[in-house]
Amino acid sequence: MTDGGGRRRRAFIGSFTAAGGSGIVTAAVAADSGALTALSSVDGVPDPSYLALAPDARTLYAVSETAAGAVAAYRVTGDRPERSGAPVPVGGSGPTHLSVHDGHVLTANYGSGSVTAVPVRSDGTLAGASDVFQHRGSGPHTQRQQGPHAHQVQSDPSGRWAVSVDLGTDSVRVCTLTQGRLELHREVALRPGCGPRHLAFHPDGRHAYVLNELTPTVTVCRWDAAVGTLEPLTERHVLPDGPAGDAYPSGIVAAPDGRFVWTATRGEDVLSTFAVEGDGLRLVGTVPCGGHWPRAIAESAGFLYVANERSGEVAWFAVDPGTGLPRYEGALTVPAASCVVFG
Repeated sequence: MTDGGGRRRRAFIGSFTAAGGSGIVTAAVAADSGALTALSSVDGVPDPSYLALAPDARTLYAVSETAAGAVAAYRVTGDRPERSGAPVPVGGSGPTHLSVHDGHVLTANYGSGSVTAVPVRSDGTLAGASDVFQHRGSGPHTQRQQGPHAHQVQSDPSGRWAVSVDLGTDSVRVCTLTQGRLELHREVALRPGCGPRHLAFHPDGRHAYVLNELTPTVTVCRWDAAVGTLEPLTERHVLPDGPAGDAYPSGIVAAPDGRFVWTATRGEDVLSTFAVEGDGLRLVGTVPCGGHWPRAIAESAGFLYVANERSGEVAWFAVDPGTGLPRYEGALTVPAASCVVFG
């Protein structure tokens, strides 16, 4: 269960405490099988639904997906995270995602439709928010798109741009971050009503895949880091039979070698495997997600991990090297599981 340097490999699992989750669960990761073994849990903030590790893997950051909205820092030098300082308000409601970008933690605030920048001090702790960038707009879906709903924010592979995905406005925003201030560089419109949720970059740094929640599809895009442009190319269904009534895509990840892309879809409760073919994707097939309501998906060391929120476990899958199709191997019970990251 150790990496090449002799350190224990760990998974950090977020959960919804309001739905019975125990907060942040730490698990050991078996190198040979990918199996997870629970080590500890901490409940220092309510609903730590999404997590991100600092580049040095010594600090873990967690959103508090509440109406007030906050982000917290934890030291993770041991097997039980220890909170570093009080949670920092993000000035937005319902943060659903966060990432570390250019010396800041960025949060995507779904409820208020904004992105917050929080400076990171040299010791990994958090200062007060330096900026809240408010999205504007709406979409044709009368219940879900009455206003902006930022669902994800991350760096592009070059580290130059902050890219946010907004379900409410059917768009992706590309921003710069300068001295703690976010400034819009470009807003890219996607098909009206698609409801983009998450984006994954291809390892080549020249393509991006936007997973759409309101229509179960992936939009394949060309990415140009030199000028910060995202160009939609094609759209592919995540299910073999096309749109379905109860199908809500949630997570997307690209294989480190760039050959495959995987998505998770709630309702249908499946994982979809796509083969990367130039500027397009080809659906290889789907397999059951190992539980109910897969909220997030992650890849680590050749295994796929799925946080199944409503059935309360993180399932792991071996990946067929030829087809990319996942094979269920086991699961760790984690009530109201919402995401998993590795360090």
